[in-house]
Amino acid sequence: MPEQIIKSEFSDVMQKSYIDYAMSVICQRALPDVRDGLKPVQRRVLYAMQELGLSSDRPHRKSARIVGDTMGKYHPHGDSSIYEALVVMEQEFKKGMPLVDGHGNFGSIEGDGAAAMRYTEAKLQKFTQDVYLADMDKAVVDFKPNFDETEKEPEVLPVRIPNLLVNGAEGIAVGMTTNIPPHNLGEVIDGVTAFMDDPDITTQELMKHIKGPDFPTGGLVTNEKDLLSIYETGQGKLRLRGRVIFEKGKKRSERDKLVITEIPYTMIGAGIGKFISDVVGLIENKKTTDIVDVSNASSKEGIRIVLELKKNADVERLKNLLYKKTRLEDTFGVNMLAISDGKPELLGLKDIIRLHTEFHYEIVRRKYQTLLERILIEKEVKEGLIQACDVIDLIIEILRGSRSMAQAKACLMNGNTEGITFRTQKSKKAAARLSFTERQATAILNMRLYRLIGLEILALQEEYAGILKKIKEYEDILNKPAVMKRVIKKDLAKIKKEYGFERKTTLENASAAVVVEAPVEERDVVFVMDRFGYGKILETSIYDRNQETAEAEYRTIVPCKNTDKLCIFTDTGQMHQLKVLDVPGGRLRDKGTPLDNLANYDSRTEQILTVIPESLLSAGRLLFVTRSAMVKIVDGQEFVVQKKTVAATRLSSGDSLIAVEYLEGKEENSSRTIVIRSEEGYFLRFPLSDITMKKKTAIGMRGMSLREEDKVSHVYLPAGTDDSIVYKEKELYFNKIKLMSRDKKGVKVRR
Repeated sequence: MPEQIIKSEFSDVMQKSYIDYAMSVICQRALPDVRDGLKPVQRRVLYAMQELGLSSDRPHRKSARIVGDTMGKYHPHGDSSIYEALVVMEQEFKKGMPLVDGHGNFGSIEGDGAAAMRYTEAKLQKFTQDVYLADMDKAVVDFKPNFDETEKEPEVLPVRIPNLLVNGAEGIAVGMTTNIPPHNLGEVIDGVTAFMDDPDITTQELMKHIKGPDFPTGGLVTNEKDLLSIYETGQGKLRLRGRVIFEKGKKRSERDKLVITEIPYTMIGAGIGKFISDVVGLIENKKTTDIVDVSNASSKEGIRIVLELKKNADVERLKNLLYKKTRLEDTFGVNMLAISDGKPELLGLKDIIRLHTEFHYEIVRRKYQTLLERILIEKEVKEGLIQACDVIDLIIEILRGSRSMAQAKACLMNGNTEGITFRTQKSKKAAARLSFTERQATAILNMRLYRLIGLEILALQEEYAGILKKIKEYEDILNKPAVMKRVIKKDLAKIKKEYGFERKTTLENASAAVVVEAPVEERDVVFVMDRFGYGKILETSIYDRNQETAEAEYRTIVPCKNTDKLCIFTDTGQMHQLKVLDVPGGRLRDKGTPLDNLANYDSRTEQILTVIPESLLSAGRLLFVTRSAMVKIVDGQEFVVQKKTVAATRLSSGDSLIAVEYLEGKEENSSRTIVIRSEEGYFLRFPLSDITMKKKTAIGMRGMSLREEDKVSHVYLPAGTDDSIVYKEKELYFNKIKLMSRDKKGVKVRR
């Protein structure tokens, strides 16, 4: 066949390819199906475990074997993602109902990772077998070819509870995410039962049964009033808190304690270590003086983070401080997105229950349809055997007179007596009237002689009566909706009785944590920073005693109040604000703290030019000079803002700031001058009044006419007639430089 070149717009090909990729990620990787509440990888892992025979009453098998079977047969992706799915389904602190029984290190609530798959072992939980994988042999779900069409895999598992609610879900797809909290199994079953009794039930009425999320870590949901809106829309935010208990010291020498026994669900993993670190930070920054020690005494029995308290500590204020300043109070963003009818859909509580209940009805219908078909076959066979017992002598005569099995079978089915030897013509005529079905004929030919014993014949008739009873039962279930509903409700009640558990999470409406900051006594301090960007706060007494040493060691020295803010201007035109109280204090010889750890700036891409206390800004002006010699003066009031980071000026492409200078007072001062020096040695001195006031969003005006490739290197604001610098090993007085106007080339100072 000759080659055929198809011409197409590149943008069209890219668009189609990206849409195909996005839908593949959404439907085949990241989002769960509303019917079984599982992502494809989870479904495939559980099915592979069942196919390996890893039932709850069998020994554990290496996780590597499970991952290998899943990847080789059903999930053609990386082994790490498959193993991670297996691990998460085992972790009881993440799932409302764990689906896998693990043996070995499957990680911890404190963020420790699971051991490698070659070390751990797993098998199915009994709950998973009974509720997720039961009746797979009864054609209750459709099967589809796997990725290479060498195996069959289920499109969905026959899960009999709304797993999407019980175990929750989280996933990030392309352009969309899902985040569904886990719920209490018993409550969810009660909600499903209520919906089955009244399909027109409202979400508010459903919430009498499903009261709210039930996290495996316990804790508190403190905005119960928002749950109705969340369950109706499928979106919203839960405010979670850990459970804090006050323990009085039992002995006089023993300290009182605050003990965190349950944590917010969002704190699982590294959040526990971060919480302890934050508590230590509160102590170091003197946000509280009530905590003496903090320790993590958590174990397999549960969470126990202990805060030892000073005598007569303000417990309520300390609780509020922990809620406000640490992750002991956190938010959980609910977004109940799932695959419904092959496409992603945002679902409310009632939608999830309705869709799953419809699926559950379909499972039960297919189950009993299969059972009915099987038992009708059994009825047919039993009827044949019973009829055969009535004419057993004739059948024996047919068998003895036949030359082959096929000849005897043809006689039993069609009355074909040709080639068969009979003792009498009467027997031959009787044989010609036989009309057993093929199944009956096969069963008769396979029947053992002991079935002819009288008691066995009686048992055969009893079995037949039992079959008729079952047929009636199955037909009632299939034909009478009320009977099917009763069967499903009975099944759900059994699951609840066997696997239900008490609620762990408390629901309440609590007010937001409020911390009244203790008033800070205002005092004078000195901020110092070295050339490497390390800063600290010095007490004025320390600075005064060591002023000469400090001026020699630190490039930036800013006297300020401890209640003030520091405005940090960088060469990229940004201003970053930092509270003086957030800068650690220290002694003169202490190294200090990198400012980029405290303020929102990156020392790798930004260089600090100047630091100015915010209290000075409203009373003065700021002079900006860039490398390309653009200059402007801006009212300092424009920089009194609440944001931690703002654009201090507008820069042309490729330009950067070289200097930001504070000018005291609001009025113009025609007597002051500015000196701009270029890299090639040109000096321009002109009156400061030549620079007009601009807004911070303006680029400014040209201060100096530069030669090509020349840039501004220094800016000076002489304070008096004797001000000078050492230039090329020679003292240069600024008042000796010719006074010109703005935007001149200046004069070149030679040695």
